[in-house]
Amino acid sequence: MSSFNDSPSSWPSLLEALPDGTALMDRDGVIHFVNELLGELTGYSREELVGQSVEMLVPPRLRNMKGEARQEYRRDPNRRIIWSNRDLTVLRKDGSELPVDFALSSLTLDGRHWTIGSIRDSGAQRVAERARTVAERHFRLAFEDNMAPMVFADIDNRITAANAAFCQMVGRSSDEMIGSGSEPFTHPEDLNIANEFHDGMLRGEVDQMRYVKRFLHTDGRVIIAEVSKSAARDEDGSLQYFIVSARDITDERALTAQLSHQALHDPLTGLANRALFEDRLLHARARVARQDGMSALILLDLDDFKGVNDTYGHLVGDQLLAEVASRLEGVTRSSDTLCRFGGDEFLYLAEDVTSTSEAERVAQRLLRTLDQPFEIAGLSLGQHASLGVAVWDSASPEELDVVRDADMALYEAKRLGKGRHAVYSSGMHQQALSRLSLAEQLRHAIPSHELAMHFQPIVDLTSTQVVGFEALMRWRHPERGWVPPNVFIPLAEQSDLILELGQLALHEALDAASSWQQATSSNAPPFVTVNLSARQFHDPGLTALVERELAASGLGANRLIVEITEGVALLEIGDTLSVIQHLSSIGVGVALDNFGTGFSSLSHLSQLNPRMIKIDQSFVRPTRASLHNERLLETIVSIGRNLEMDTLAEGIETQAQLGQLRDLRCSLGQGFLFSPAVPYEETNELVGRIFQS
Repeated sequence: MSSFNDSPSSWPSLLEALPDGTALMDRDGVIHFVNELLGELTGYSREELVGQSVEMLVPPRLRNMKGEARQEYRRDPNRRIIWSNRDLTVLRKDGSELPVDFALSSLTLDGRHWTIGSIRDSGAQRVAERARTVAERHFRLAFEDNMAPMVFADIDNRITAANAAFCQMVGRSSDEMIGSGSEPFTHPEDLNIANEFHDGMLRGEVDQMRYVKRFLHTDGRVIIAEVSKSAARDEDGSLQYFIVSARDITDERALTAQLSHQALHDPLTGLANRALFEDRLLHARARVARQDGMSALILLDLDDFKGVNDTYGHLVGDQLLAEVASRLEGVTRSSDTLCRFGGDEFLYLAEDVTSTSEAERVAQRLLRTLDQPFEIAGLSLGQHASLGVAVWDSASPEELDVVRDADMALYEAKRLGKGRHAVYSSGMHQQALSRLSLAEQLRHAIPSHELAMHFQPIVDLTSTQVVGFEALMRWRHPERGWVPPNVFIPLAEQSDLILELGQLALHEALDAASSWQQATSSNAPPFVTVNLSARQFHDPGLTALVERELAASGLGANRLIVEITEGVALLEIGDTLSVIQHLSSIGVGVALDNFGTGFSSLSHLSQLNPRMIKIDQSFVRPTRASLHNERLLETIVSIGRNLEMDTLAEGIETQAQLGQLRDLRCSLGQGFLFSPAVPYEETNELVGRIFQS
């Protein structure tokens, strides 16, 4: 047989024409011919390859694979073997490796068997395949395995694919959804939302949209989702399909609603707080102006809350506030707003009232909710409230401050007594300005020496001899004349000025008492009583102040009695007992003023153990005489006598009243029957005086 080189010239030409790098090998793998393309692919010249084993082109790590190919080829020499899509490479002359597809085929020439091996550069193809593989992996991560619910939809909005997260969100399988729209699992009220956005994208108005809609889970749950929808277009801009992703914001919305509720509602009562109320009030005012209507604002303040809170503790106080709020809420109209304004104050916004009379009827309805006592922690607690009502309409000025007006009306209601309401009038504003001006003038009255102490005699009812004086502050205004104490004392109590007035009263009273001498050798010098407000009595510096003033005056502590009302005594009862014990330890007595008008309780009276109880004048000279009142007066005197406390009757004006008190064996008294309060200069004439009876 002739060699390949002796073959017809058409064979080399044929092999050169092949599109792959090609080698002609004998059965032992020795190369006899290579085309030019093989040399280019491997970097070898034809002379370097011919006569060499094909093994030189196989990387060592793949030579076992070549043996596998040879065995496969030997089993069926006539079969053409093609290996592609494998990590096959050819070892090039420079040591680098070229990715290739590999093929073997047999050839018989003149009875001799040859093998034609061909390689094709598969680098670009492999890069493309790897890119496809990466893209598929990314797609799986971005869609199939994505934790975010996603679907693909065609231009008719029919679902073509749905990932597992979306299936889980709506409780349906992918097979159930593919080919259909989202209507079966969209909340009926939100169907138009999705359709409107879809139509807008079909018209080409936008390629991306975001909106919120509700889905229905198969178990009945409503899922609130933020939906993002994007249009996919081809190179010509034609719409191909939609990519839709959804984010479940149900819990987020619930948390937002909870935080919003907490930010706008009182945590104790659940009512609207100031921030929400101010917003409602702003809208109500705009509505009144726009619709030519009328609305009312009612400010409610509990009259007795502080006494309950301080007597029974803050836990009971909080429960009481919650119960009060519940009752008020029970009569609140759906169009109105009830707010806890702070502390024990509530605001009620009554919208669309037709008249001031209707606003007053709303106020009275609120008051009636407090008629029945509250049962809390085994206690039966009565509670009253005062209400201030402010009404406005479209003719009211824009700068109108209705909360301020309601507060002024509340002040008037409290002045009239407990459990009342008052409607704001323009005169109240002038009165408030007058009070403010008077309060400022009171501040300057002390250094101007406009304030002075007057003293009302206290007599022994058996002998009618003066045994003491009650110190009472008086203010002679340079322009207004005498200003009543029930006018300026409440003004002082609203600021720290009351502490300054209290110190002045104590100093002047002790200074005066130190000059009173005993009337006879058998009688002690008169004592003096000084009234203390709640802020004075509970001021941490009170006992130190008393000791300091006693030392400065030289007066014996036993000649000083401080007066406090029952209400003051029962505020923070623990502190009260501590102060009384301290005062008693240095010899200062305590008198319980206005006894019988506050939280009268034998257990409290026993705890406080005052030196004196002062019987309120409403029992001494009642508006209407009755057997019931006489028995009450008798009981109070008897209690004091049995507890070895002095009983002092206030407001004695007639001989008949004096006779009744003597018969009851009341020990002390004061009133106009004996003398009004007099300036200090006149007190020495009254020391030891016996009034005719």
